[in-house]
Amino acid sequence: MNKESKIYVAGHCGMVGSAIVRRLQKDGYHNLLLRSHSQLDLCRQEAVEDFFAKERPEYVFLAAAKVGGIVANQKAPADFMYQNMMLEMNVIHAAWQNGCKKLLFLGSSCIYPRLAPQPMREDCLLTSSLEPTNEAYALAKISGLKYCQYLNRQYGTDYISVMPTNLYGPGDNYHPEHSHVLPALIRRFHEAKMAGAEEVTCWGDGTPLREFLYVDDLADLCLFLMNNYSGDETVNAGTGKEITIKQLTELVAQEVGYTGKIKWDISRPNGTPRKLLDVSKAKAMGWTYRTEIEEGIRLAYRDFLENPVRAER
Repeated sequence: MNKESKIYVAGHCGMVGSAIVRRLQKDGYHNLLLRSHSQLDLCRQEAVEDFFAKERPEYVFLAAAKVGGIVANQKAPADFMYQNMMLEMNVIHAAWQNGCKKLLFLGSSCIYPRLAPQPMREDCLLTSSLEPTNEAYALAKISGLKYCQYLNRQYGTDYISVMPTNLYGPGDNYHPEHSHVLPALIRRFHEAKMAGAEEVTCWGDGTPLREFLYVDDLADLCLFLMNNYSGDETVNAGTGKEITIKQLTELVAQEVGYTGKIKWDISRPNGTPRKLLDVSKAKAMGWTYRTEIEEGIRLAYRDFLENPVRAER
């Protein structure tokens, strides 16, 4: 990309998309195409095709998605599959139809098998069964990744994909039911502290291992890949470090300032036992993360406090 390139960031209002916009602007890219959901519904094929035909972006970051935690995925699997498949297929297809030079598709580490060898390499995709609690979302993301591969093979496009681990940071969703684990914990412990609650109950037994990547670090990788990588195989985005949910919970409680008791409800699902990405591919290209989990939680909590409207979503 050059500084004058016309760049479309799909999903710029979300956590990932807004981080990509911040990074693009920081690096001097200002010819950005940005449309909110109310301005452009990416699930409507005709609207997407009209937008691409009119604007003809040279580069596309496809960060738009319907996302949520275990509860949201279990309650609405049909919605997660339909909306994600529709929007990603519409955007990728319209980009190809209108001569987009390069597209970066953002997926999720949940595309990998539930019991994949750890850490998970990019080539373990589709080698065994997915995690049932987010299978619909994973299938949609796998479809987007594969469509990019098939366009590359059939038509010679330069469409790449990146699969991030669990993300957090500015712009996150703090909804009590629809959020992921880290923002959900931030909200829960903040509310418990403000209410003077003596205890907080968390799901599962706290033993699952998870990896977390600060969203601005992901944005840094996305720009790096757009400018330096071409290939069919996806690229994992993570830290290569893992932490138990129990350890994460204690870190969040400490940062928020909650001093009550933490209990565990073992009748609730743990989800995948372990999810650690093999990030050697990104490292070999010269990229590594910058933000450690303790600093990231501090920044995320500050964002929660500074954006009360979003915190109520």
